[in-house]
Amino acid sequence: MNDVIISLRDISRRWDGKDVLSDINFDVRRGDFVAITGPNGGGKTTLLRIILKLLKPTSGTVTYMDNGQPVDNLSIGYLPQKNMIDSRFPITVGEVVASGLIGENIGRKETQRLTGETLRLMGLGEHAGKSIGVLSGGQLQRALLGRAIISSPKVLVLDEPLSYVDKQFEHYIYTLVEKLSASTTILLVSHEMSTIAGMANRHLIIDHNLHECHSPHHHVHYDCEM
Repeated sequence: MNDVIISLRDISRRWDGKDVLSDINFDVRRGDFVAITGPNGGGKTTLLRIILKLLKPTSGTVTYMDNGQPVDNLSIGYLPQKNMIDSRFPITVGEVVASGLIGENIGRKETQRLTGETLRLMGLGEHAGKSIGVLSGGQLQRALLGRAIISSPKVLVLDEPLSYVDKQFEHYIYTLVEKLSASTTILLVSHEMSTIAGMANRHLIIDHNLHECHSPHHHVHYDCEM
């Protein structure tokens, strides 16, 4: 049985007196590829932010685990649904990608090597020294994805990773995510679920509550065998 690395118990979240999430209980196990879908406003992004401990639940607990024991921190890479970077901020593409290594105990040469490799992987090698303000939406999304994966995190959380990217790079992301899933636990929210669902081993529908689909061939968004 795979190790539990994230455990959610009795999670609820209220905004302005309304339940965004209610009675959420599930475990993420090492090696899982969890595909998450559901209606807009159903609480998908709120759930991811709670899992990342960027947002406190109104009630309930999120516990990170290692070898069956609670731990304070977990190596997690995160691609948010909407980029939080101000395009006017004076930072280069290379610096954005390298920022995913903050907190890692590595030297300057290793940082430069990993940054260069990740930029090339994202098709941004020629843009390393450019200001983020000159990037297209798709290029910025690629830079942020590079930031999320550069540290080879144990868990990768992707919220609508296909936003803004063109069809050619969309297919590349599918290939990249499938490759990463061999060694990384993945939680991925996407409306483009037909391809993703084929790679995932677990399928969750979030509509204020959580429903796990037990048929790998359910029709997104809501038709599944529970």
